[in-house]
Amino acid sequence: MTLKYSNSETDYRKIPRSQLETNIPQGRGMVKWAPFATLPEQFERLHQYVTDQTKIERPVLSEDQIHELNQKIYIAFNKNCPIKVHYFYNGRILMMNMMPKKIDSLEQLLIGQELKTKQNVKLSLLDVTQISLIRL
Repeated sequence: MTLKYSNSETDYRKIPRSQLETNIPQGRGMVKWAPFATLPEQFERLHQYVTDQTKIERPVLSEDQIHELNQKIYIAFNKNCPIKVHYFYNGRILMMNMMPKKIDSLEQLLIGQELKTKQNVKLSLLDVTQISLIRL
């Protein structure tokens, strides 16, 4: 079955490339969104609404989960091995690889050194949700 081009054909996929018009206007593109971007306060507020919708509450750990976290921290200190810590920050659960240095029981802080940047970090033990040992 061969298709013949006729002047009444409207489907561009059936017209040979050599007979197509090459001077096609581009249209407005992103100009239609310009009025929205001209109100920076509204844009910031809508952006804040979107980010607030993805936030979560701080997880509450059970006694078993707290006991498991304590065991993993104890093993990490004894074997001097790095840990992967999942922690709550600003409505999100973040992850960090670190070498634990000490625990400040008075302030309830886990103090260590981040593996990538070698910076000293302090994490609240109340924010820690999960710990796993990193095998080297």
